[in-house]
Amino acid sequence: MVAAWGVLVGAVASVLAAAVLWGTVGPAQLWADSGVDPVALGACRMVLGGAVLSLLTVRPAGLRTLRLPGVGPWLVLSVLVTAAFQVCFLQAVERSGAALATAVAFGTVPVVGGLCAWLLSGERLTSRWWWGTGCALPGIALLLLPGSGARVDLPGVLLAVVAGAGFGVYIAASKQLGVRGADLGAAAPASVLCAGLLVSPYVLVAPEGLGSVRSVALIGWLGLVTTALGYLLFTRGVGRLSAATTGTLSLTEPLVATVLGVLVLGERPGAAAAGGAGLLLLGLVLVSLPERHAARTASGARPGDGRAGGEAGETTGGAGRAPGPGPGPKGARTVEAPPS
Repeated sequence: MVAAWGVLVGAVASVLAAAVLWGTVGPAQLWADSGVDPVALGACRMVLGGAVLSLLTVRPAGLRTLRLPGVGPWLVLSVLVTAAFQVCFLQAVERSGAALATAVAFGTVPVVGGLCAWLLSGERLTSRWWWGTGCALPGIALLLLPGSGARVDLPGVLLAVVAGAGFGVYIAASKQLGVRGADLGAAAPASVLCAGLLVSPYVLVAPEGLGSVRSVALIGWLGLVTTALGYLLFTRGVGRLSAATTGTLSLTEPLVATVLGVLVLGERPGAAAAGGAGLLLLGLVLVSLPERHAARTASGARPGDGRAGGEAGETTGGAGRAPGPGPGPKGARTVEAPPS
């Protein structure tokens, strides 16, 4: 019993640490103030992080699954939306600040993810999804009101929405990859690396500032720590946790970005913007709550043994991490590679 709880605590700590690291992406970008174009920064982050992840996690057997029938189109889609997320999110942070950009992006994820699951797999839209969507839409509308805040502008908010939508589509694409037998432990790093290579020509268009010490340190943090280490920590712990627990822990990501944005960067959004961000975060909390019928379905599963997560996670409207085959020989872990 003690050993089981020790494993569970370790899993929670790993997922929590990953969420904290991801929450530093926007604040680190603004704090470094390196002058690097956000698109070039995203390309460098994806190439570095994707290359390191591929070297550490991808195995020949996993790569072979990416050539299975029906996998190719979904893999291409995952590459495209990964690139879109990185490019749009970093630009949104630059325009609207770390706290608001993160809240908008991740408040949009469950809305789009639920719609994609409904359209592609016929998964029902749960009450959690409806409540989360009911918070997200007016929350974004509040941010678009004139005078919402000094750093809030229409392009910045829309870029964050596109980033969140890209993440939601990525979740759906990852589910389809898993259904078709692809190893997500290989597909996720490949998606990040290929997305970086896809965007990398932009580095030649806007190379300004990339050689400075601040830029090199920022790219190292974003690529090696928030991408490579964050993914490794997440996948280490997520297979031992339920989907609801994982979703709740993932709420740490926008929370960290908000706290750092306010305390470190001095971001002070207006009342309407603060209310909008609050609604978006409330929506994330609501979609993280487990459905009653899912909890009954998973009755009898031991805490942390993964069975409850596999069953409860099938309902639409989770917190942005979808169930699917994970890396390693077990192959049935609940894992979602984070573009964040």
